[in-house]
Amino acid sequence: MLRLGKEELKMKKDQFAKLRIKTPDFDVEEVWEATKKDPTWVHFGGGNLFRAYHSVLQHHLIELNETNKGIIVVSTSNDSKIEKAYHPYDNLCLDVIMKTDGTLDMEVIASVAESITANQETTSWQRLKEIFQNPSLQFITLTITEKGYDLEDINGEIRGSVREEIEQGIEHPKHTIVILTALLFERYQNEKTPLALVSTDNFSHNGDKLKDAVMTVASIWKEIGVVEQGFIDYLNDENIISFPWSMIDKITPQPSLDVQKKLEEIGFGSVELIQTRKDRPASIAPFVNTEESEYLVIEDRFPNGRPALEKVGVYFTKKEVVDRVERMKVCTCLNPLHTALAIFGCLLKYKSIADEMKDEDLKALIEKIGYDEGMKVVTDPGIINPMEFIKEVIEMRFPNPNIPDTPQRIATDTSQKLSIRFGETLKMYVNREGLDVNDLTFIPLTIAAWCRYLMGIDDAGEAFAISPDPLLEDLQQHIQKIEFGNPDSVGEHLQPILSNRRIFGIDLYEIGLGEKVEGFFKQLIKGPEAVRTTLHENVEDMIELR
Repeated sequence: MLRLGKEELKMKKDQFAKLRIKTPDFDVEEVWEATKKDPTWVHFGGGNLFRAYHSVLQHHLIELNETNKGIIVVSTSNDSKIEKAYHPYDNLCLDVIMKTDGTLDMEVIASVAESITANQETTSWQRLKEIFQNPSLQFITLTITEKGYDLEDINGEIRGSVREEIEQGIEHPKHTIVILTALLFERYQNEKTPLALVSTDNFSHNGDKLKDAVMTVASIWKEIGVVEQGFIDYLNDENIISFPWSMIDKITPQPSLDVQKKLEEIGFGSVELIQTRKDRPASIAPFVNTEESEYLVIEDRFPNGRPALEKVGVYFTKKEVVDRVERMKVCTCLNPLHTALAIFGCLLKYKSIADEMKDEDLKALIEKIGYDEGMKVVTDPGIINPMEFIKEVIEMRFPNPNIPDTPQRIATDTSQKLSIRFGETLKMYVNREGLDVNDLTFIPLTIAAWCRYLMGIDDAGEAFAISPDPLLEDLQQHIQKIEFGNPDSVGEHLQPILSNRRIFGIDLYEIGLGEKVEGFFKQLIKGPEAVRTTLHENVEDMIELR
């Protein structure tokens, strides 16, 4: 069996070629050494999206001779991703693109020059300080999910554990944002060199949310005397420190058993599914499987320079264009549809997004949310056509049977996503002349289904595991008071949830939608099969029109 490692790459290029696995056409170790000496790009996260997209972009840019630098990846979580998924394979990864015809495009990606765990008890912390002190560093990217930026609880107060950590000072950070702010202070203390910090996580105005989180930490440090006003001024000077907005789109599910089997069959042996946390299933592997479609749009504000990533397909543009692209995708053409499939998919016992797309009720649901309710307020970015984009999503990307994505994965952290994926559309219906929020059916039905999902009971009346969510404990304090099979038990228990502006970006009762959501919810909890019945009754007209 052929294994993934730098020596194998050197000695067995012909064997890789026989397996139709493309290998780097540059001197890997030369690039790694140049990167370690004078790094330009550090990425926080290191999960599957980074491995399938960011690292591939830079790899291809190196092959075009547009740069001789790779990426340094940092993990700040308490898992063992670096030790188990990076170091044993010399930071190499097999990128597997799963095409709709069932074929696989395979390529060894070698752009990661160094992988580090941000642990203050080891030499890695000192190494991170050295990297941030180096003037050569141009920008940071992050894929830490929405919850990684959220320092607050359901009431908008800084979480007690986070505040306690911040108030302990700068020496022992653990939260990603606290770690990042501490490293920025190192840069401030050493020549105050410029830097761009680019969130590539999947939510609106991600650059602003990143800056707000960093400034929250820095401001508390200023209040307690840990840092001086100069550090605050440094972070606020957009000519020195920038927080560009971005929009990223590439479906990258967890490692596929089907891909694992196909790789083994052709003689590739580095296919271990790696469990990085004892409380969660395997989520990473030496290979990463992903779709062919991809979009990355970034506001072009890089005060210390950047590589020419536009030559490998990245759009660099103005903030307002990024905003329009992001709103098109996150608020209308993809993310709301994904969330609707995730919620209903869990309730209806689906294990695959592609399988859900064979369900006429579910396909009709997302068509109504997207083409009907969403397209009335869609933002046209100018550089990507919204109708072509959503058509690609519904007709090609979601139905791709070779993308092993699950509703359970997509349902993770839903409370952090609703304000953008549905709340922004609701605001447009409220504020735009000629539209009436009361005309909406399928968005409020999906919100009701999410509340139904929080009961942890599927449509057969059986318990299921709810995906992780930072607000789950708070939400279930209200949901657990409602009895499955007893609509009369709903009472006022949904009101604290549906009126919460942090969850929806708007009070659903103030806009006249709270009662409608409650009505759908009561239908959905009547008993077994109530979810299917309610869904079918509401989409039936559209199915008949096909």
